[in-house]
Amino acid sequence: MSTTVSGRMRARDLDRANASSVLDAAYAEGQLAAAEYHERTAAAARAKTIGELDGLISDLQSPTAVRDLAGQSAQKTRNPLTRRRFSGGYPPRTRARDTDRAETVRALDAARADGQLAEDEHTALTELAAEARTLGDLADLSSDLQERPDAAPAPRPPRSIRPLLARVAVVATAVVVGVGCFVLTFREEEIPPVPTPAVDLSAVDPLVMPTPNLVTPEGLALFRERYRAKFGDTVVDELRTFDDFATVQRMAPEGPLRSVKYDYRGGFQRSGGPETYSRERDLAPLDLATFDFELLRDALRDAPALTKVPQGVVSSLAFEVYEYNPYKGRSTVQISVRNERDQYGDVLVSATGEVLKITEVR
Repeated sequence: MSTTVSGRMRARDLDRANASSVLDAAYAEGQLAAAEYHERTAAAARAKTIGELDGLISDLQSPTAVRDLAGQSAQKTRNPLTRRRFSGGYPPRTRARDTDRAETVRALDAARADGQLAEDEHTALTELAAEARTLGDLADLSSDLQERPDAAPAPRPPRSIRPLLARVAVVATAVVVGVGCFVLTFREEEIPPVPTPAVDLSAVDPLVMPTPNLVTPEGLALFRERYRAKFGDTVVDELRTFDDFATVQRMAPEGPLRSVKYDYRGGFQRSGGPETYSRERDLAPLDLATFDFELLRDALRDAPALTKVPQGVVSSLAFEVYEYNPYKGRSTVQISVRNERDQYGDVLVSATGEVLKITEVR
């Protein structure tokens, strides 16, 4: 945390950009919900002091994508935003990432498998892990379990380069002093002074973490990888994606008669709280791994023209196993096209990009 003096220090545009970069990356890792991310980003843009910026990121783990920012410091201003905030492991109130939640779920799965947890305990704890906001919340769920031999280490802040720089400075000073003494003692041979290179550690380029559009092949591929990291598979009952968020329904841990729903905005959050929903016993799930998203590119590009929607754009994608003949049982994606006058049309496409059905403007 910043001291009183440094906290009142005026923030530069670079400081605001660095704080926004940390927020972007933390949102992408699931440390922040969408509403929190947008509020903090707006506050960072308005911030006048270092203390205000530090307060917006002090409860976050240093995201992998911006660790270089966390390990460097601006020597002239002693900017607390760019120095390591914690001396040991992260404190309990630090926000959890999707990967932290996934590791806790793996520990609970292992505990269920070796008899440490009953089935109902495992189900309840797994649901709590999916909703956990901080590292402390996750630690409480597994504190009484025997640790797995292959368990991942607890998250730790990145190591600071300050001790290394300090050692380099001491060595450089010793060299300079030694050379000076030699010159004073032996005047016969002039020895030029040893230059000390100038290092500007404050010159950090702001890092922007873009959120890929979820109705593009690139955005869909990234979503699939994050989905696999979250749930351990790529199976869904229903998936609908929009520009910047998605909704997912999948089978609940209780079995094939119940389902759970999630919202995705850079991270997965249960929608509707802990409630589960009824699910048809014979509902056929869809495996996102069967889709070659790159083969959808042409259909996504041509959909507005195929549907004849004036000034239409792709507004959403719906992935499901088709229920009606002649395409019953096939994995499909329905591309929806809309315009500002609420005119719309649809293109039904197979997992390999084949156009199956076109519904023109309505």
